[in-house]
Amino acid sequence: MRILLIDDDELVTLSLRTILESDPEIEVVGTGRNGHEAIELYHALMPDFLLMDIRMEDMNGIAAGEAIIKDFPDAKILYLTTFKDDEYIVKALKLGAKGYILKQKYDCILPALKAAFLGQNVFGDEIISKLPFLLSHGQSDSWKHLGFSKREYEIVEQVAEGLSNKEISGKLFLSEGTVRNYISAILEKLELRDRTQLAVFYYKNR
Repeated sequence: MRILLIDDDELVTLSLRTILESDPEIEVVGTGRNGHEAIELYHALMPDFLLMDIRMEDMNGIAAGEAIIKDFPDAKILYLTTFKDDEYIVKALKLGAKGYILKQKYDCILPALKAAFLGQNVFGDEIISKLPFLLSHGQSDSWKHLGFSKREYEIVEQVAEGLSNKEISGKLFLSEGTVRNYISAILEKLELRDRTQLAVFYYKNR
């Protein structure tokens, strides 16, 4: 796994690099200190994963992530920060980041990175505990004006609760293929990237 590491603290960068490269499956292919360098290095190195701080001088991690995902929609980004900032948590979710964990949890970094690389969305316990509150306090709109059928709404509800396709199919008595097709159609209708963004959308518009 080729990792690009971006953090404006040299000591943190060195520590993280040591932790990451202790795993023989991981190679840190480059390091940078701000969002501008993150964008430049991502284009040059095309890493498998970008591990990036949030608050940095010149350009923060959210702005850099937006620019990178605009050019590379499949980019895998995991945000790493010391700040439990509500605004950043929601922005990271909307952006389509694969995770958001706190720097203090060094023992969680490798497992989180590997899980995110395999397609899971990972957040530290402190972040998870805040999600229901944060996601339910956005701007509201009525679902009846969004063009959803009752079945589509039921599926969105289950996705927002974190159920897998298999679990949803069992609960709603549908095949996994049908559930998968429904979710793909819903994401396309709403112009959303993935299940995480769909959950965000649900909690903001329920």
